[in-house]
Amino acid sequence: MEDTSKNIESLYEKATEFGKAGYELGKLKVVDKTSDVVSSFIPHYVVFVLAVSFLVFLNLGLAIWLGEIVGRIFYGFFIVAGFYGLAGIFVHFFMHKRLKKFIGNNIIKLLLR
Repeated sequence: MEDTSKNIESLYEKATEFGKAGYELGKLKVVDKTSDVVSSFIPHYVVFVLAVSFLVFLNLGLAIWLGEIVGRIFYGFFIVAGFYGLAGIFVHFFMHKRLKKFIGNNIIKLLLR
């Protein structure tokens, strides 16, 4: 009877250790995925900020240049704003679902990598 009790106690201890090891493994997997997502996000963010800065200054220059061509500086800004307004409407009505699907698939690929 004592032998069975010791076996059950040993089995319980091993099961507890196995559960703790599984829990620790789960935590390490979460940390790994989180670090992977963050480490791939930061370089993309830096490139995004630089690209946006480039586009802002490019658009300012284009607006001023167009304004000088048409005679009033602020007309150039209206022209550039109108272009982006039309582009935004086009993207909203014709490209919204495709962009949403593309971004969603990329996020899923990143998380399942």
